[in-house]
Amino acid sequence: MVRNGQINLADVRRVLRRYWWILLITVSTGLIAAAVASLVLPKKYTSTTMVLVDQPTVPTDYIKPVVSADLNNRLASMKQQILSRSRLQPIIEKFGLYPNERNKLPMDILVEKLRNTVDVAILEAMAGTHQNQPSGFRVAVTFDNPQTAQQICSELTSMFIEKNVDIREKQSAETTTFLTQQLDEAKAKLDEQDTNLAQFKRKYLGALPDQEQANLSMLNGMNSQLEANTQALSRAQQDKAYNESQLSQQQALWRSAQAGHNPETQEQQLQALENELSVLESRYTPEHPDVIKLKGQIEEMKLRISESAKDAQANPGKNHTEPATTEPPQIQQIRAALRQDEFTVTELNREQKKIQDQISILQSRVQASPAVEQQYKELTRNYQTALEFYNDLLRKRDNSAIATDLEHKQQSEQFRILDAPSLPSSPSSPKKAVLAGGGLVGGFGLGLGILYLIALSDKTLHSERDVETCLKLPVLTMVPMIEFAGVGSTPRKGPTGPRLELQS
Repeated sequence: MVRNGQINLADVRRVLRRYWWILLITVSTGLIAAAVASLVLPKKYTSTTMVLVDQPTVPTDYIKPVVSADLNNRLASMKQQILSRSRLQPIIEKFGLYPNERNKLPMDILVEKLRNTVDVAILEAMAGTHQNQPSGFRVAVTFDNPQTAQQICSELTSMFIEKNVDIREKQSAETTTFLTQQLDEAKAKLDEQDTNLAQFKRKYLGALPDQEQANLSMLNGMNSQLEANTQALSRAQQDKAYNESQLSQQQALWRSAQAGHNPETQEQQLQALENELSVLESRYTPEHPDVIKLKGQIEEMKLRISESAKDAQANPGKNHTEPATTEPPQIQQIRAALRQDEFTVTELNREQKKIQDQISILQSRVQASPAVEQQYKELTRNYQTALEFYNDLLRKRDNSAIATDLEHKQQSEQFRILDAPSLPSSPSSPKKAVLAGGGLVGGFGLGLGILYLIALSDKTLHSERDVETCLKLPVLTMVPMIEFAGVGSTPRKGPTGPRLELQS
């Protein structure tokens, strides 16, 4: 007897010993039902193929791929595109799928049915792959005809491969085109900055920051030249003044000599020249040009005095007071030296003015150097930024162009079919083993349920606990159950031992 739905081990043994054949019937029924289902249910055949992802032939360290999207996302995007109506409807029409339903059901439903037969699974990433990228994917198509399943699987695999090539080539070409446009714009900006910098250099030529030290050096040199020029001008002016005084003296002596051309006058001229020589020797060295010139004049004067004395002795009655019509050579020499001094003074004044103008220009450049340097730094910084941006775009554009060429030559990342779509020889659905297991489990579960219901409906008393629970009385004694095999046979004790059975 079962109370409150609680069954103990003894109840289980008793029910199984009496009704074991129920389990046998339910399990057999479940197996038979599974066998019938495997024969009745429509058979499905699955064609599978495996596609691997081949790495680029050129290492990515040399040529960086343009298509850097995650392969998982790319495969998911391609799966959505390939399993769209625009791709599946041509397959339905090409292979004549669902001939009995095409006139009854809308195309959207047929496309959805075909979509449910396709399974795209991404393979796990292989150890050592870049950023744990998947090593490939598997395409499985389940259909009621093995040849059709193989054809659909092959068609979808080709679509994946072609779509991958198309996506990579298109993205590479678009990237190269975009970078080319950006490069043209960057070049225009770089040319503009280059023009501005060139105009600035022409405008402030000589006052640029890198020319500041040269300007200071040139300024120091010009100051030295100005000082030397000033000294030379002073000496030239002194020589001019001296030559002017000499010219005045010589002209006075020459005029006085014209009034009385006699040896005494020449002696006076000689004495004056000797006095002048004494003055020059006190101021200059014997190698000074003025000293040497004056010595020559003294020698010439001595020679003339000697010639005049000889002429007087040879012609005692000749009048020696006739005036000369031309200036003596020494006066002409002094006058030529004076003209040279005037020319030298004029040239030195012109050179001094030129040097002073150059010094003013250099000083203005040095004074304007801080402001020019600030503007120059700003222009140089803008130009350098534009140049770096242009060079960076140029490298990227060249890399993208090479990557695009690799895509056209199919030397980049490619999908390679490892196993061609299989032609299934046995149906993948329904699975007999699964149906048999399900029938076995279902029949066994059904039998256990029936046995449980039988145990719950059993109201007989089989133990002391059942008596005490049912009658609310204590048990005083128990009579063993005696079973008889037949008439005239010897009584024997049952296998369960002594017990008391009472009908409630």
